[in-house]
Amino acid sequence: MKFRPCIDIHNGNVTQIVGGSLNDTEGAVSNFVSQAGGAFYGWMYKNYNLKGGHIIMLNPSGTPEYEADKREAEAALKAYLNGFMVGGGVTVDNARHFIIKGASHVIVTSYVFKDGKINYENLDKMVREVGKEHLVLDLSCRKKDGKYYIVTDRWQKFTDTELTIETLKELEKYCDEYLIHAVDVEGKKAGIDEELISMLGNYEGIPVTYAGGVASFDDIRKIKEFGKNRVDITIGSALSIFGGDMQLEEVLKVISE
Repeated sequence: MKFRPCIDIHNGNVTQIVGGSLNDTEGAVSNFVSQAGGAFYGWMYKNYNLKGGHIIMLNPSGTPEYEADKREAEAALKAYLNGFMVGGGVTVDNARHFIIKGASHVIVTSYVFKDGKINYENLDKMVREVGKEHLVLDLSCRKKDGKYYIVTDRWQKFTDTELTIETLKELEKYCDEYLIHAVDVEGKKAGIDEELISMLGNYEGIPVTYAGGVASFDDIRKIKEFGKNRVDITIGSALSIFGGDMQLEEVLKVISE
């Protein structure tokens, strides 16, 4: 189990949002908006030698806000070359750009999950463009009818792809890692999705990073237990660097116990 840092960017600012609130018409509910830019967080994570974190640009691509997000993302990449993965609006047309700018991987969801289904043609295109070793699939999910379904378009649209062990095994041949936000608890600092983590703990394959709901050090211990020490974690709103109560140094200490 490892700690994976995060930098979420919305409207050109490093921020923390309530995941389920993100939409294209009303924006998002923010827990925290930083006065510091992406470069500050890039340098900070570099100083802690924390690799494999993710930068997520939350505005729709093609908008001025997305361009502002991209500038901050690139500033973080410049501060910590090969320290981050980058996601949000990534397609085959811009994926290589982010690798050239210093991302270790690109993170993809909506480009691969089109019209509610896995688009294997687009997935193959992405693998050819950047290589399996530079690709992370974001399989962030929400619960519906008692099952977890992958969601796209800033977590607004359900796909018909259920997140299961079989799905993870099927897609692992295309990518290097998975990033999975439990969207229904993301940003709420109200506890983790134990059922989802338990399922992920039964998967023995490529690395998986879980995000969503961590509010205490006990939550970290639960993730370690239910995830069978296989599931890496990221923490956003609960960290003191994002306005929360958990000190990063103490988080790293508990993870290493």
